[in-house]
Amino acid sequence: MTAHAATLSLALPPLIDEAVRAAGEEAVAERIIERIWAGDDTVFGPAGQPEVADRLGWLHVPERSGALLPQLQALADGARERGDRVVIVLGMGGSSLAPEVLRRAFPAVPGAPELRVLDSTVPAAVLEALTGLDPEHTLVIAASKSGGTTETRSQLELLWEQFGHRADAFAVITDPGSALEALAKERGFRDIVLGDPEVGGRYSALTAFGLTPAAVAGFDAAELLDSGAASAEASHDAALEGNDALALGLVMAEAAKAGRDKLTILADASLGGVELWLEQLVAESTGKHGKGLLPVAGEPTGGSARFGGDRLVLRIRDTQKPSASLDETAGRLAAADAPVATIDTDGPLGLGSVFFLTELATAVCGWRLGINPFDQPNVQQAKDATLAVLARSEHEIPLPGVTPKEAIADLLDGLAAPGFVGILGYLAPSPSVDQAAQRLQGAIRDATGSAVTYGYGPRYLHSTGQYHKGGPDEGRFLIVVDVATPDVEIPGSGYGFRTLAHAQALGDYNTLTSVGRKVVLVTTDGSPAETLHDLADRAARTS
Repeated sequence: MTAHAATLSLALPPLIDEAVRAAGEEAVAERIIERIWAGDDTVFGPAGQPEVADRLGWLHVPERSGALLPQLQALADGARERGDRVVIVLGMGGSSLAPEVLRRAFPAVPGAPELRVLDSTVPAAVLEALTGLDPEHTLVIAASKSGGTTETRSQLELLWEQFGHRADAFAVITDPGSALEALAKERGFRDIVLGDPEVGGRYSALTAFGLTPAAVAGFDAAELLDSGAASAEASHDAALEGNDALALGLVMAEAAKAGRDKLTILADASLGGVELWLEQLVAESTGKHGKGLLPVAGEPTGGSARFGGDRLVLRIRDTQKPSASLDETAGRLAAADAPVATIDTDGPLGLGSVFFLTELATAVCGWRLGINPFDQPNVQQAKDATLAVLARSEHEIPLPGVTPKEAIADLLDGLAAPGFVGILGYLAPSPSVDQAAQRLQGAIRDATGSAVTYGYGPRYLHSTGQYHKGGPDEGRFLIVVDVATPDVEIPGSGYGFRTLAHAQALGDYNTLTSVGRKVVLVTTDGSPAETLHDLADRAARTS
């Protein structure tokens, strides 16, 4: 297959179209595209600003990552020869989201291991991911750029103990010189795949962090890279008309400045939930200093859906399997004067192109909004708050819960667009929970006209959590915590995953409260889907 660049088409209302064209002229006058490609960090602020000059390596990833392919193929060949039936990635945020999208997008490859991703601290999710793992036929890949990610290291220690310290069952993906690299050498792990230290986590889909799991699972990593390279090649034009990434970035920025800051993502199911990856890219890159765009994914899109006037639509369309209903929703919103951007790509192998195009667009958006799209100043707040809870607690974390009735009454009181609700579930992912969460999203949206997002904890802390605290002060938050799942001890820590998950939930509750956000917390006793349906019923009765 010959890789093609994804293509962009736009349907914009006149005022935003005019603003985008004016911004395009400024971009040409200021040589923004040339300067970004030259690695000029002053595009995004003063020279030498932390997390800019050393975070532009993603621009050259399509060619740099090619050097990794022989090592990745050798790791994949070794997994087949060993008879590995499962490869499980332990990671969070940028280390797990691209593998999760690829896992969903590609069918299982005969003879290659099944790809699993564990990015949760909820005990039920941990236990489910580990079900049926045989140390003799499993490859565990711990993925962390820093090498110190709490969730990943906790999961690694659990599996290390459960697998009887069997070093040939383990590999790592990490940046050079990290503590995780040192640990892997000390324990004699099967392989160490080094990431690019000049690429931040959320821009790392086409580096070792996305490509290693893809290769081991038998997906075509080389074709994904070629797809990304096609978009990179098409993104050098300085002018708006010749550069889709520039155009999309300016649309995002000008729409946000016009109050259209809820980026409603309508992506075909065949593209593997690419919106999960985009949530982190866009929210964590732009949601700071009271600015940014909030990605909204997973909403019901039936004909009776009630959308507020704060929407910007990003339709990501698989030209091989386009959804007629999503096309209809995008058209309906365009007819109601919402700006609509459509990315067309050729199936799952085109995801490499989507990754690169949206990365560059997000960087351009950061320039236009006057922010650094490569840092995440508020993410550390939640990490510090979690550690503070753990430091003053024993094994039981006191949670300030309210009833579902009280939660809905408090959340919906006076709510209207551009306000939004973030539902944050410290729950084990499952189809029943996904369905119930989507129903709750739709019920609150249709009752108020406000955007509603859903994120699994602690995954969202490394994704939309930045926007929740650093973006516009428009959010109200509902944290739902499963308190009934049995604990799973974390070796060497003195506490278990249940304690860690509850500390993360309470830590984020405290952080959101400290920055003035309205937040309520509801607990569930092991029936999370029922609790979400109860909340949805109550929201629906208010409309």
